[in-house]
Amino acid sequence: MGIIAWILIGLLAGIIAKALMPGRDPGGIIITMLIGIAGGLLGGWLGKVIFGVDSIDGFFDLSTWIAAIVGSLILLALYRAFTGNRRHA
Repeated sequence: MGIIAWILIGLLAGIIAKALMPGRDPGGIIITMLIGIAGGLLGGWLGKVIFGVDSIDGFFDLSTWIAAIVGSLILLALYRAFTGNRRHA
């Protein structure tokens, strides 16, 4: 897959992760998109390391989307854990 496909999957995975974990985040839509892109990469890497599968087969493969969404959920939870307790002045 090309870099444009990765960015697109990451953006959509970030939106889906945000829908699955609703709530107020300290960042806006840009942070959600960046978390989605990084989450897609994290999910693909975790799928390969933990399960030994190539979860990055193609744009329309279910395993690619599941890996990207799970990675995005993990990063979104970590982001909320580190930044959610801060108060804005």
